[in-house]
Amino acid sequence: MKANAVLRAVLISAAFCSGLALYVVKVPAQDVGAEVGGGAGIFRAKNPEAKKAKAKTTTPTKKTSTSTRAGSKPVRSNVAERVEELLDKGNEFRDAEKFSEAQESYQTVLKLKPRDARAAYGLGNVYSDMQRWDAAEAAYRDAIQWDPTNADAYVALSVILVQPRAGGDNAKRFADAETFARRSVQIDPQNAVGWDRLGVAMEARNLLNSECEHSYRRAIELEPGFAVAYAHLARMLNKMGRSAEAAPLYAKASELAKDPATLNLIAESLQGEQQWPASEPVLRRALELDPRNSRSLVLIGRLLIVYKRYDEAEPYLKTASEVSSRAFEPLNLLARAYLGMNRLADAEATYERAAPLAMQNERRQLAGAYGFEGVGDGYMKAKQNEDAARAYQRALELDPGNKVLEQKLSQARSRG
Repeated sequence: MKANAVLRAVLISAAFCSGLALYVVKVPAQDVGAEVGGGAGIFRAKNPEAKKAKAKTTTPTKKTSTSTRAGSKPVRSNVAERVEELLDKGNEFRDAEKFSEAQESYQTVLKLKPRDARAAYGLGNVYSDMQRWDAAEAAYRDAIQWDPTNADAYVALSVILVQPRAGGDNAKRFADAETFARRSVQIDPQNAVGWDRLGVAMEARNLLNSECEHSYRRAIELEPGFAVAYAHLARMLNKMGRSAEAAPLYAKASELAKDPATLNLIAESLQGEQQWPASEPVLRRALELDPRNSRSLVLIGRLLIVYKRYDEAEPYLKTASEVSSRAFEPLNLLARAYLGMNRLADAEATYERAAPLAMQNERRQLAGAYGFEGVGDGYMKAKQNEDAARAYQRALELDPGNKVLEQKLSQARSRG
């Protein structure tokens, strides 16, 4: 199996680095969270294989007429043919990103043929494409229970188990991800993607050892054009302090990358290791391929904020917020750019737009120095005390009991 068919020097203040680091764990669409979680933007599971239905005979005989007259139940062969047709339809709908239609097709298969592993696997693919991780996990688990020899299903399950999710037992999920990736390469030792995902799962568990390195190198050995595996190996080596070995691997990954998702992975890994300048040409290339790729736009916006080039960051982040209108990160970064430009009213309004989209762990971030507290500080500096009090009050709603915010709110009110 060819992997390509399956996949489609700046110093900043310590305070800003720590705030920005919170963004790194966010990974959209289908590869590796913060990037060790993911698979989502890079990995795309293969469709389930549907057997082509045999041509039907055109002249019914007397022996078969009783099975085809009105009101009678279809014979077994007709059910089998219908299952194959529905699987084909589900695959076609998924490829066209008509996810509700694809879901319906696969679910209809399960009504006609309960415990069909291919339909469960197809459902998992649709849910994964939609980032419905819990539903994808359940469907993939059904698929491997009903067909324990499907290496692709084990790989796909390993991928979604390392996606960042709020709540639950992440340690257990990561351990399961390793188990399932390991099982995939036991079934199919020539599966480069399986070896790569074994490395990702081990890295998610912080097992940066010789076996993890071997998994990535084995993926590259099996598929020398596998850009993602080069990027993953480079990232791991950097974490191990072997940056001299990582640099040429990043260069090779960039050379081989043919799509924005892979380039985003490379850029995000570089940014996660504070190699901001090296990520810029990678992102420029990604945007040449797809000017409205939400992840590319977010990453280049984040880069420009690090450089304090806030006015340049604004158009990228505005477009990202339009493309991904229900995503927290583009709006949060856009507000940060406005804050950097001292456009306090725009920053405040944009943080308000981001607030309903924030997960629990993001609410305190939104309340802090690069959120409503920062807006309040700006208003105080401009002697707009009533506006400052409003911003501090909003920050306290997001981070109740914060003594610093309480003091600032009291001070703003006393001056108002």
